[in-house]
Amino acid sequence: MKNNQIQLNYSRVQIATTIAILFHAIGLMGILFFDKSLFIHTTAINLLLMFFLILYTQNGLNKSFFLFLSLTFIFGIVIEIIGTSTGYLFGNYSYGSVLGPSIKNVPLIIGINWFIVIYCCGISINLLLNKMVDQLTEITENKRPLVKLLSIVVDGATLAVLFDWLMEPVAIKLGFWSWGGDGSIPYFNYACWFIASLLLLYIFHQLNFEKRNKFALHLLMIQVMFFLILRTLL
Repeated sequence: MKNNQIQLNYSRVQIATTIAILFHAIGLMGILFFDKSLFIHTTAINLLLMFFLILYTQNGLNKSFFLFLSLTFIFGIVIEIIGTSTGYLFGNYSYGSVLGPSIKNVPLIIGINWFIVIYCCGISINLLLNKMVDQLTEITENKRPLVKLLSIVVDGATLAVLFDWLMEPVAIKLGFWSWGGDGSIPYFNYACWFIASLLLLYIFHQLNFEKRNKFALHLLMIQVMFFLILRTLL
């Protein structure tokens, strides 16, 4: 029974990864070589698809998982509304019209994007550092929870900031959002991203749900390659 479950999860990850690669490749080709405006306007649909693929591959959809999902979505929307309305968070920026329906000038899909980024970074760090953390703490067993907490939260937040740094210039060129003043991206934005990611990844670590979804790692790598190519060629 256990082997059947492992095989089922593996098959789901393969299917989801194939779909993610296909849709990102189509989007990449469309933006670079065909109707740029048309493909940019499908961004929200693509993010929704990636969100449902995460749900499809997540093993054990329990209350803790949906609590994390809800908290991350609400936190993302609220903090973006404060940011765009006041400039006190992230800096002086505003969203364009290409990301779909909005609330208080913040596209609702941004809440989904917050979840995808934080979830994928948390899962990726958990998968990549799990064995390393076990090796580092095999002698001092009582310190293992603290080391793992710091690894997930700090390294995950760092990864989220690096992803934001990679994505920002591309998002601006595609009209997702724009910065005030001279249009440059303030360092304050990355500082706020780091602090917000720390908080959400702490919640991620504390809540009890399955955190070994390999599709999340694959999706993060796919998105990194997607934005890296666009950042180079746009």
